[in-house]
Amino acid sequence: MKLAKYKACICEGSAEEAIMDVLIDNHLLIFEREEMLEEQVIRCREGKKFEEKYLRKGFMDKISVIRVLDSRRENFKISKAYENKVDVINVITAPEIEMLIIYNEGKYDDFKKSKLKPSDYCKRNHKMKEVKTYSFVKKYFSNPAILMDAIKKYYEMSRIPKGEYTLLDLINYNNS
Repeated sequence: MKLAKYKACICEGSAEEAIMDVLIDNHLLIFEREEMLEEQVIRCREGKKFEEKYLRKGFMDKISVIRVLDSRRENFKISKAYENKVDVINVITAPEIEMLIIYNEGKYDDFKKSKLKPSDYCKRNHKMKEVKTYSFVKKYFSNPAILMDAIKKYYEMSRIPKGEYTLLDLINYNNS
């Protein structure tokens, strides 16, 4: 994956944001916080709103927009004036980012039998009522080695369509 000089890391939810912050703060990604717009994860799902807030600042170079989301169908539309300035990279965490917790807990087989969404499974079967909150996820994965193991298990266990990016594609193996 080739990234532009400027990066915007966009997450759809609090759990995704917490995971990205753990990875960034531990220098485990192929980019550093200093390379990111505003040096932080951005919570903005709509292309138009992102364009209005960030792209109208007159960047001379291309921007890689790294979107961490669980939906393969969610579009990120920006106007024609900016489409050549932006490279959108979707990093998919389907069915939900909470799968990382299920893999870490060693409960994948039990989860599959449950027919629940990953977040509902964590809430119901592991009493993790706050599983979707930033603070819970950041604390849960405060040890980056545990998070890295969960990301690797996710990659091994998932059926990832050809050409689709996962969190593993963002990992800097020189630092992990």
